[in-house]
Amino acid sequence: MDPSQDTEAIKTEACRAYARMMNNFDYHAFEPWLAEDFHYASQWVFEEISSKAAYEAYIVPKLQAIQGSGSRVWAEIAYTPANSPEPCVVLAHGDRDNLQATLLITMQGDKVSRADLCGIPAPQDCKRTGEIPT
Repeated sequence: MDPSQDTEAIKTEACRAYARMMNNFDYHAFEPWLAEDFHYASQWVFEEISSKAAYEAYIVPKLQAIQGSGSRVWAEIAYTPANSPEPCVVLAHGDRDNLQATLLITMQGDKVSRADLCGIPAPQDCKRTGEIPT
């Protein structure tokens, strides 16, 4: 197997783990993938999170709040619209087609070293697969 295909396969599995976390409101689906020095940034959050522990402290209450609101989140596997498309996750709120954000991840070996929640690339521009991991 071509090493770049192997890297893409690992990144796709990491994206699936993130999507499972969001679709099931369960941090533990994504946690094993995170490097200890994991970094998370969002265009909608002022400060970057710079550790796995800090991310857990941020995301667990957020997942609980979303779940408690009764609101539906859709996290779907997609591919970026670049010349060399990479796996990503597109997120929708309320309705599966109400796309709100794109999650891009950076791998360091078999661990996620960074995740960026952003509006560019726009989720509407990403190639959706229809796969919504549960």
